[in-house]
Amino acid sequence: MRARLPDESGYVVNSGVRIHYEVHGTGEPTIMLLPTWAILDSRHWKMQVPFLARNYRVITFDPRGNGLSDRPRDPAAYGDAVLATDIRAVLDATGTERAMLGAFCTGFHWALLFAAAHPQRVTGIVAIGPSLPIPPANPWDQDARSFDDVLDATDGWAKENRHYWRRDWRGYVEFFMSQITTEPHSTKAYDDLVEWGMQTDAETMLCDADAAAIADEEEAVRLCHSLACPVLVIAGDQDKIVPPQRARRIAELTGAELLVVEGGGHAPHVRYPVAVNHAIRDFTDRLVSRPRKQAAWQATHGRPRRALWTCSPIGLGHVQRDLAIARALRHQVPDLEIHWWAQPPVTEVLADAGEIIHPASAALVSELAHWESESADHDLPAFYAFRRMDEIFCANYLLFDDVVRDSRYDLWVGDESWEIDYFLHENPERKIAPYVFMTDVTGFLPTDPGDAREAELCADYNADSIEKRERFPRLRDLSMFIGSFEELPDCPFGPGLPGIRSWSRRWFSAVPYVLPFSPDAYRDRAGLRRRLGYPEDQPLLVAAVGGTAVGVSLLELTCDAFARLRKQVPDARMLLVTGPRIDPRLLPDIEGMDKRGYVPDLFEHLACADAAVVQGGLSTTMELVATGRPFIYFPLHRHWEQQHFVTHRLSHYRAGLRMDYATTTADDLAGAIRTALAGNGAGPGYRKVPRGGADRAATRIATLLGG
Repeated sequence: MRARLPDESGYVVNSGVRIHYEVHGTGEPTIMLLPTWAILDSRHWKMQVPFLARNYRVITFDPRGNGLSDRPRDPAAYGDAVLATDIRAVLDATGTERAMLGAFCTGFHWALLFAAAHPQRVTGIVAIGPSLPIPPANPWDQDARSFDDVLDATDGWAKENRHYWRRDWRGYVEFFMSQITTEPHSTKAYDDLVEWGMQTDAETMLCDADAAAIADEEEAVRLCHSLACPVLVIAGDQDKIVPPQRARRIAELTGAELLVVEGGGHAPHVRYPVAVNHAIRDFTDRLVSRPRKQAAWQATHGRPRRALWTCSPIGLGHVQRDLAIARALRHQVPDLEIHWWAQPPVTEVLADAGEIIHPASAALVSELAHWESESADHDLPAFYAFRRMDEIFCANYLLFDDVVRDSRYDLWVGDESWEIDYFLHENPERKIAPYVFMTDVTGFLPTDPGDAREAELCADYNADSIEKRERFPRLRDLSMFIGSFEELPDCPFGPGLPGIRSWSRRWFSAVPYVLPFSPDAYRDRAGLRRRLGYPEDQPLLVAAVGGTAVGVSLLELTCDAFARLRKQVPDARMLLVTGPRIDPRLLPDIEGMDKRGYVPDLFEHLACADAAVVQGGLSTTMELVATGRPFIYFPLHRHWEQQHFVTHRLSHYRAGLRMDYATTTADDLAGAIRTALAGNGAGPGYRKVPRGGADRAATRIATLLGG
């Protein structure tokens, strides 16, 4: 799912070629992010568009040869001079008189040519990894290998060859993108670039390669000197595509500001979007003398204590435990004002609880919608879905980063605030307040034994996280694991990496699992049933799948199983809780079944049930463990947390019957429910859940506030 969809999109025909463009936002000035070499489409700007479009009008367009633009098979349809005219065509089609141009690599050719021809239409230029035919030579030029000759060698830059392209276009794309993404742990950027490179083909790219370019160094120097607008050059000092010295020379020739990304490769806007985005915004604001908003300053003697609390939107278990900890924290720090950074459906729960939701939360990109778009038939490839959230995470982090500078906070608390944690460790200088990170899972584990790539990527992500945590040990002021360390799998993060349990002991402090209620208050099941309106003498089942739409398939199976169960247990009743994202009316009506959407305090209904059927979510299953209720659970297929971490934790507590959705029939489930009802005990083998998690968590957080 994209982090931002365009407000306007369309095609303009220039010299018989259709060029696809998008317009985002309505602010001023307009920023046009230019295409680069046709091996990529405009999506290489995906980390910039949502951020910039919050304040400016942003235009992107796909190059001839890639994306949604045409792919002419004629070298005359490419060429630098022709491509520069596409800029004018798109500006005209979008009614844009002037724009600041953003250019990556060869896109700088076209920016130069357009600015020379239409100086009055260019406010400024940001050039990232700019390429021009000026010394020093590219690495492959130094090898003096011919693009046109048939070569015996196919190693390295020998792939930069006409005949190799035709033989193995994917091989070339994979090699070329590996030279762009030279920084450690750049697997997601690499995979994106390869995907975009495979949207075109060798014959199209050969037309591009054979087209007329800026002729030589003399013409390139003349064009640089002709620029009448300010320029910002951004370049990685480890660029393997364009020598870093060339970017420095371009900066000298154009009188540009120069931002060197130390340790960065050819595409810092892809790999280090936070630093690049802020540089683009600062440069743009200086061009138009736009003052940055200043946060109000309040004298310290009258300044209230405030915390910004980030709550994960995936499911509703996080918000219940966060509320429990927040209430305990207010007992210890009574003057603390908590603002919540949250998304629906979590915001509805917070509003019902009378909490303050930060108004900027409404601008967050929906993470829940992304997760649901990745799921089907009780299958959620959760690691891949998490990985494909990169542009959503970036957009949401950058919004958070702006908010905490506009409104000062004494504390940040993040419950599995993955985007904040990742980008803070990538940009540690952005931390300006004490920071608490809480989680009930550490690391990723592969779920498909036949998917070697998943195992490789999980290990790479884990290694990156471990390295950053150990490199910046004080970035988190407090890292809390929710539960005991024995509830974590005792296996390594990946080949050659430390063990999950032993490493977590070193870098986290643990508190008992946080429940939103006291189990002792729900021991009187008969009294609880009377209060909730359930008959005391009929078998009661509860089925629930959490706060997302992922569980609809399990609900359908459960409905079918309950209909079969009623034939043998005719007085059985079931409360089917669909959650806030599934319409109960979409599920069949069955005698004895009460269908509801969101049920506040669902744990009360679970506590008085004779048995439950649930997904593999941690919160609901642990509530069942705490109240000693028999339950059947179905971990989502390919969901790393439910398959590994939740299952291990439930095994630790000796609780629950795990079943596989893919192999379970309605008769199988009906039989399992019947067995659970026959036992109707208090789960004699369950370990007890330790108490006091919320109070202990609050006590540790309070120390950062002087409490």
